[in-house]
Amino acid sequence: MPTYEYECLECKNRFDVFQSINDNPIEQCIKCNGKVRKLFGKAGIIFKGSGFYTTDYKQKERLAGVNKDGRSEATPARADSESHPETNSTSD
Repeated sequence: MPTYEYECLECKNRFDVFQSINDNPIEQCIKCNGKVRKLFGKAGIIFKGSGFYTTDYKQKERLAGVNKDGRSEATPARADSESHPETNSTSD
């Protein structure tokens, strides 16, 4: 059964009530019989998948070696590691 939180508008007492979804909401405070209002708590939400936030799940993409376009990341060659033809100069 769900737990609902109520707050009294007169004495500011907060209390929880286990109620069925089909039950009518509580109308009176259990402490002073004043009017109450139902409070709504925060819900924890987790978005999974790509496209929800730019930093979500980027580590997995990097480890797999795939960029945003879906192509493999090619590492650019460093300038000092390029192959240069060796020239032999001989003097006669």
